[in-house]
Amino acid sequence: MRELIYFDSKNPHCKYPFGSVAQGKETTFRIFVKDGVFVQSVELHVYADGADTPYVFHMSFVCKRGDESEFFTKINLNKVGLYWYKFIFKTEEGIYEYAKEDGDFQFTVYNKNFVTPDWIKGGIIYHIFVDRFCKGEDKDAVFKKQGVLKEWGEDVTIVDDDGVFRANDFYGGNFQGIIDKLPYLKRLGVTLLYLSPIFKSSSNHRYDTGDYELIDELLGTESKFKELIDKAEKAGIRVMLDGVFNHTGADSKYFNKFGNYPEIGAYQSKQSPYYEWFDFYNYPDEYHCWWGITVTPTVSQRAKSFRNMISGEKGIIDKWTKLGVKGWRLDVVDELREDFVEDIRKAVKRNGEENLIIGEVWEDASNKIAYSYRRHYFQGKQLDGVMNYPFKEAVLSYALGGNAAEFAETVMTIVENYPKQCLDATMNLIDSHDTARALSVLSGVDMNGTDKQYRKNFRLSKEGYDFAKKRLIMASTLQFMLPGVPSIFYGDEQGMEGYEDPLCRRCLDWDNIDSELLAHYIQLGKIRKKFKDQVCGDTYFEHQNNLLVLCRKSGNKTLKVVANNTNQTQSFYCPKAKEELLSGQKLQGASFEILVGEVGIFLV
Repeated sequence: MRELIYFDSKNPHCKYPFGSVAQGKETTFRIFVKDGVFVQSVELHVYADGADTPYVFHMSFVCKRGDESEFFTKINLNKVGLYWYKFIFKTEEGIYEYAKEDGDFQFTVYNKNFVTPDWIKGGIIYHIFVDRFCKGEDKDAVFKKQGVLKEWGEDVTIVDDDGVFRANDFYGGNFQGIIDKLPYLKRLGVTLLYLSPIFKSSSNHRYDTGDYELIDELLGTESKFKELIDKAEKAGIRVMLDGVFNHTGADSKYFNKFGNYPEIGAYQSKQSPYYEWFDFYNYPDEYHCWWGITVTPTVSQRAKSFRNMISGEKGIIDKWTKLGVKGWRLDVVDELREDFVEDIRKAVKRNGEENLIIGEVWEDASNKIAYSYRRHYFQGKQLDGVMNYPFKEAVLSYALGGNAAEFAETVMTIVENYPKQCLDATMNLIDSHDTARALSVLSGVDMNGTDKQYRKNFRLSKEGYDFAKKRLIMASTLQFMLPGVPSIFYGDEQGMEGYEDPLCRRCLDWDNIDSELLAHYIQLGKIRKKFKDQVCGDTYFEHQNNLLVLCRKSGNKTLKVVANNTNQTQSFYCPKAKEELLSGQKLQGASFEILVGEVGIFLV
């Protein structure tokens, strides 16, 4: 019977409005059945997440057109939450259930008062791994660490002589370096700087926090950080920090495993005020730590004093947000208790409703289950947006030769599942400090069976680089035109390559810039700024030949992003095309040839 039924949750004629809805918003469902079986009745069964008993809505027969019958109903859900639904047909042959092939349809209902900051929408994020972006002249940025301060541009260390990787090779990237490059960032169209952790730490990545109240001395002083915030704001750029609140450093004032702090840490004494923050299996050397990494002991979910220090009045969030920080990205947010995330949101927002809170989530955040528990990020009490890893995988897969229909399905599933205000605030990345560089991935070079030393030494040939760059131009164009906010990992716009951590974290070489690639990113930024309404508008796909055609529409203007990842030229018919925006070529509409590996943005 399945082949006789038509329902597409992404088609507004079947479900209106499309996607997630606010509580109390009326939603219409229509389903269509072809002749071939006598349908006695149709019901819509809607289940609150985790519930066994559904809300049952009778679907009325509307009319018959040709050999197809239409049934419809309207529902109104006032309770915020995640819902699942399916259709129940009573036929002459018995009961038939209709849902997706892999489970029930999803339906998200969010708080009707839930809003996210408007300033992030239509903007551009630039992600800086601070130690490796730019080293400015600052006498107050000093090296006081156990490790090695290298010359800018020396290659990264992947293992010390004793076989241990300590992440203690430093290059001295600092706040002054970022200040020096603000004109460059403004030229790129950047509206938000996302900084990797900046608090005092023993490592170069600083995800092992030593003291949340202190700026790492290698970056500069707190006053220099304030200068960065103020000068960035004058350039139209806000600053977002990395909030690492699931774990601290073993080398910290709180744990103090190595005795480098004057405080009595949890490792040193059970009488330490921080002892309750950590879970010890066999005191003091066996303790719960993040993914078994002993330099990052995990903070206990029961540690109320820690949570109060972070999100309480005059706590860490208050301190830095009052200084001028406009956003927080929560590291491994799925490992934090939901009530803690809610408290963090309250702290971020009490310093200004326009402040942003983003979470690190690698899956569909609307229905994520972490540690056997459903998360509720998008219902108005937790996050404004997330890092959009599903889009990352879709973009890279397509640029590597993937299927256009699969790309569209992945994108539209996220568009359907995320509330629009969250979707427009998501970080659309194609790589990060945690992944291989997009350029290296897009080269298509098979690194299976190689060791890390080989990957460290590997560099693309000129031909390999040009091939990968062409794919990166396609991938970045899709990244910038998808719903959400593109997040550039420092140096991608200059053609940086590198595989897994720390190979993706090399110093940016300011003396060797790929001017063609940089110009492409600058042009993408100009397009987003000029057509902000469209990149924050509706999203849909068209099907033409074997092309990918992504459409962004608002008002009487539509941007059609057309990509060809096939091995032959494809024809794109667009009679109302006025301009191709990447090249600036004026058009009068017609049929256009899209060459192999090419991408264009057509204004209609």
